[in-house]
Amino acid sequence: MQSNQEQAQALYVEGNRRMAAEDAAGAEACYLQALELDPLHGAARANLGYLKERQADLPAAELHYRLALALLPNSAQLHQNLGVLLLNQKRFTESEAALRAAVAVAPSSPAAWRDLGVMLAYVQRDVEAEQCYRQALSLTTGGPADLIAARTRFNLAYILMRQGRWPEGWPLLHERWQFEQMRHSLNGPCWQGESLDGKSLLIVQDAGHGDLLQFCRYALQAREQGARRISIYCHPVLKPLLSAMAGIDQVLAFGEDTARQHWDYWTLPMSMPQWFGATPDNVPAASYLQADPALAAMWRGRLPADGLRVGLAWRGNPNFENDADRSLPSLDVLAPLAAAASVPDAGPALHFISLQRGAGEEEALNPPPGMTLHAIGPQLRDFSYTAAVIAHLDLVISVDSAVAHLAGAMGKPVWLLLPDYRCDWRWLTERADTPWYPNTQLFRQPPGGSWSALMPVLADALQQWRAARTA
Repeated sequence: MQSNQEQAQALYVEGNRRMAAEDAAGAEACYLQALELDPLHGAARANLGYLKERQADLPAAELHYRLALALLPNSAQLHQNLGVLLLNQKRFTESEAALRAAVAVAPSSPAAWRDLGVMLAYVQRDVEAEQCYRQALSLTTGGPADLIAARTRFNLAYILMRQGRWPEGWPLLHERWQFEQMRHSLNGPCWQGESLDGKSLLIVQDAGHGDLLQFCRYALQAREQGARRISIYCHPVLKPLLSAMAGIDQVLAFGEDTARQHWDYWTLPMSMPQWFGATPDNVPAASYLQADPALAAMWRGRLPADGLRVGLAWRGNPNFENDADRSLPSLDVLAPLAAAASVPDAGPALHFISLQRGAGEEEALNPPPGMTLHAIGPQLRDFSYTAAVIAHLDLVISVDSAVAHLAGAMGKPVWLLLPDYRCDWRWLTERADTPWYPNTQLFRQPPGGSWSALMPVLADALQQWRAARTA
């Protein structure tokens, strides 16, 4: 007859099998039965915590992790799991303690060092984060199959780039792990900086819409280097806009057949700056995207004819990993702007135009009290329509989204709202301007991250901007 411990172990193994088969309820039942038979089964307790974390039951996950650590205090993986769980809740002090415990019990673990580096980078302790990442890399094989090394190089690139150390960061960013599969799905070689004289080049969208809008400027430099044909392969909503871009010969939308065509090289947009030696001092920043004249003419009569027109975009793609921090919780956060617009005799009338499409679009139908907002989101069929509207705006106020990149690439004045937590590397640190878009002004959350604390600053700036245009 099996002992309680033997039965518990069998249930633990069965729980693992069920969790691998995505049978969460069955796995949980197995782990709980195992713990009834053997309350000291630390692995069952640990996996129950992991299961609860996957189910987004964070309090339960934390409880089970801590109980498991009482049984398995030398488990680096458990300390890491707890540390990352706490980090995702922005409980930084507790997270650091857990991750340092992981490093203490497993000083030769590259994953433990990497996770500690991630935590330090998130709280902008870049010097310490860099040390952790480099320690992690010293412990990895660094080979193509070493996923920890690949992710660590990407994480290191992030802090190097936001410090403006672009020559060091570009090569690491170029190796970013999440796009490795793309290298095996396209015909022909990936461009590695070879001469483009007389060659054809395919630029393949690899990330968000804003990334392509920002880095497609380097297609013009490829043309200057003698590229005879330049094509772009992108999301359908970008095709009409980019088809009109100077220097682009062809734009294909995802799903269109590329197998029958040949290019000498293909490249990812974010990889191009490396081969042109991009630094914060030599970014080609001239306006390179324009509105379609016919669409712009159509929109001229649909927008307010008098006063100043200010476009608003308050949400980005909800699938972006840091969207909860970079996007505003709701349009209501921008309510203080309505007061700036209503001050009598303070300048021309202000008309707010919603550029929000998709997530948050419906909020424009019910703006904050006192704010007159033209809700045109449903009419923006693709980015060429958004560009046509932006062509008639005096200012665009946006979170870090594709709308901000589009307006910046058109040379329009942009006020870009940036989070304190995990602000993207491309906006560097402690700057109110950006080399990417000369007409863009950066408005950063104060330390600790608070949109409500930033809004009075933004409203005051808007009131002054309006007053300056009285003439």
